[in-house]
Amino acid sequence: MTPQPPGNRDKDAGRWSDLERPPLSEHALRRALLRPGSLWTSLDVVASTGSTNTDLAARAAKGEITEGAVLIAEEQSAGRGRLDRRWSAPPRSGLFFSVYLTPRVPMARWGWLPLLTGVATAAALARSAGVDTALKWPNDLLVTVDGIERKTGGILAERAGDGVVVGIGLNVSLHADELPVPTAGSLALAGARGTDRDPLLRAVLRSLEEWYGKWQDAVGDPAASRLQDTYAAGCATLGRSVRAELPGDAELLGEAVAIDGDGRLILATADGVQQPVAAGDIVHLRAVGGGYSGQPE
Repeated sequence: MTPQPPGNRDKDAGRWSDLERPPLSEHALRRALLRPGSLWTSLDVVASTGSTNTDLAARAAKGEITEGAVLIAEEQSAGRGRLDRRWSAPPRSGLFFSVYLTPRVPMARWGWLPLLTGVATAAALARSAGVDTALKWPNDLLVTVDGIERKTGGILAERAGDGVVVGIGLNVSLHADELPVPTAGSLALAGARGTDRDPLLRAVLRSLEEWYGKWQDAVGDPAASRLQDTYAAGCATLGRSVRAELPGDAELLGEAVAIDGDGRLILATADGVQQPVAAGDIVHLRAVGGGYSGQPE
């Protein structure tokens, strides 16, 4: 298909959207993913909702769903990332979905779920779209567009009912003129060999099932399941000078040197201390002569 100029996209938005961004087939997805023995037990596709995480969490709180429930929206009007940041995109331009999990591992290890989801998603995108996806601690997915790292996806995990709702938002076919912020990217802009959302979604859910199974088989041990090493190998934050913006308006500068057994980011600070960061917003900083500028890359 020959891309249509932005002006024509605006003029014939409905026709263009139908051609480039067909709707997902709930029937086909159910047939492919809801098989005997699968982690996935139910799957629903809705045209639009505020937030799939909010909807699935409400259903979990009422006991209406079991582990393996999947909720997908063609459009989210109130999608959220960490720190309640808004996540918005044109209808059918990405994958916006949540899953419900009830891990049978010690609760102290549940904090690995967002990192596990990142590993699974990156592996799936490499196989299905041919796009190298890096992980920014703790829950961002990065692609390279014109030599620059851009955020193409995010993960949000929230306690709900007896388990956890894990939401994934992924920009798939967004064009440059549709990006919500200059630092955003999409699989299309990163040179994906295909932007058909159906095989991409299947690949992500199958990869998530595989990694979740390994992790549970290891009773949540991130070392025994190879999750810790795999996350570290794909983490773009490690080896970088960063600024950790912490709860309470505090911040910490240092070099990201490791991911520990609890999934925390370890920063080596200028005074020689290795400080674990369990929660916070991480900003990658520009290197300047042997140090760092304090300004984001």
